[in-house]
Amino acid sequence: MTSLDLSPIGNCAQSALIDRNGRFVWACVPRIDGDPMFCALMSGRDAAEDQVGIWAIDLIDQVSAEQRYERNTPILVTTLTDARGNVLEITDFCPRYRRHNRLYRPNAFIRIVKPLSGAPRIRVRLKPAIDWGAQGAETTSGSNHIRYRVPGVMRLSTSSPISHTLSGQVFRLEQEHVFFLGPDEPFDEDLRVRVSAMYDNTKLYWQHWSRMLATPLEWQADVIRAAITLKLCVHEETGAIVAAMTTSVPEFPNSGRNWDYRYCWLRDAYYTVQALNRLGAADILEGYLGYLRNIIDATPSGRIQPVYGVGMEPILQEAMIDSLPGYRGMGPIRVGNQAHEHHQHDVYGQIVLSTVQAFYDTRLLRPPGVDDFRALESVGERAYDVHLKPDAGLWEFRTKAATHTYSTLMCWAACDRLANAANRLSLPDREAYWRDRATAIRTAIETKAWNGKLGRFAATLGGAEMDASLLQMLDTRLVAPDDPRFLATLKAIEHDLRRGDHVLRYADEDDFGKPETAFNFCTFWLIEALYLVGRHEEARSLFEQMLARRTHAGLLSEDCDLATGAPWGNYPQTYSLAGLINCAVLLSNPWSTVR
Repeated sequence: MTSLDLSPIGNCAQSALIDRNGRFVWACVPRIDGDPMFCALMSGRDAAEDQVGIWAIDLIDQVSAEQRYERNTPILVTTLTDARGNVLEITDFCPRYRRHNRLYRPNAFIRIVKPLSGAPRIRVRLKPAIDWGAQGAETTSGSNHIRYRVPGVMRLSTSSPISHTLSGQVFRLEQEHVFFLGPDEPFDEDLRVRVSAMYDNTKLYWQHWSRMLATPLEWQADVIRAAITLKLCVHEETGAIVAAMTTSVPEFPNSGRNWDYRYCWLRDAYYTVQALNRLGAADILEGYLGYLRNIIDATPSGRIQPVYGVGMEPILQEAMIDSLPGYRGMGPIRVGNQAHEHHQHDVYGQIVLSTVQAFYDTRLLRPPGVDDFRALESVGERAYDVHLKPDAGLWEFRTKAATHTYSTLMCWAACDRLANAANRLSLPDREAYWRDRATAIRTAIETKAWNGKLGRFAATLGGAEMDASLLQMLDTRLVAPDDPRFLATLKAIEHDLRRGDHVLRYADEDDFGKPETAFNFCTFWLIEALYLVGRHEEARSLFEQMLARRTHAGLLSEDCDLATGAPWGNYPQTYSLAGLINCAVLLSNPWSTVR
């Protein structure tokens, strides 16, 4: 059965998800939000079946599979064994390294296949799809290549017999073969030598990048794997960070909660850069700040959407796809996202929170100045203007609006951090201006979000709802960990939303009924809160439970089943991986304990 137990590869321009048997089941062209040339994940069928939208190297009579990443890289190695003891190894990666004083990251996939024992018999099924799996890509071939007319044209260059790939012929793997599926350009040198060099250079790039991360003492491998995967969710050409690599994986079975996450939510991106900043990954921050500056310049009216395309497209028209049945047959498949139409006021705070570190970080190649601060003030003005107005909230309710505490909290954070930045830039008049506005919003939260009858904060101003996002009062520093109001709210959250080792976003019915799965990021929020209020052992235990729920690749989706811990929702989810990193950094013993 199709599952989310998948391993991503990528190079910040192209990415793919590969199953436990080394089969490409998801990859979009020409970029992450495009038409999936490999769409078996959404076919409703087992990837072992012959179908379009897959790239499989099948070992005949296979009995076992093992899979691992090359240490500190997104280079994936799959080892397959057949019933006679023959063994082969598949190495998959997208090339990425510096060449000619710039990054070489083509829209390309590389597969290296070699026998490790005996003479395995294999079949290559390379069947790209077009029009969301409606048909196979048009194919032409030459003496040593195959061209596939997907959006654009991709060319397969390989050392293996072309006819075997075209026909699906079974053949003996008696030597190493390489496959390069990429731009429609011929190789002008020895293919094996070139691919070998690409492998070495790509491995070196990622291991050097990982080496520069300021990892915690504990859980280092887990943090590095999460950080690498977050980097794979970056569309480096523009600096955008997508929420996940997939679309339409339901939040729980047959829920209809199937959304397209292959776009840049400014909220999700904020949490991603926040987590990576804690590891010192300044390159992703710099790229994303460039993306934000362009978004701000393109919205002179002041309203900023919660989500944009990776190329900064403002219109993400939502549509249904009927050519594929969906993940495990659980449609619908959605392309685009209606959230681009929403008013979500928290976005103004997340823009400022993402940006403000730049005023303190002297590592950046482009340090911001007063002009950048002046441009950012327009975002703060918008935050102040809307902080008491209803919106769709961070959970993007489609049919109801309210004045959400989380949105108002983020508007406060925008004004508060602008005051801090003004102080950093020695602008006392602007510091006073933004401090006054922050104080006004803080007063509104403390008086309107506090429900005296219930003795806790509520999810809406003047309301009574419960929402796990109230935990972010601590992360934004609106309240201190020992604040009695927060402790009372934390107790209520655990009573209302905690289900054993899981946390719901909220328990009330929404546009699609009652939620039935836990939201992984909210569980990480609870772990942080537990630690900060002094419940250290409980926080560590809950964190270890979350680590145990990861896929074999060390990753998490958006949601998980309350009973089994099985992953649901789009994958890999940046929210969830950011939470993993944040908690590891917070909970780990310090390096000073090493003797």
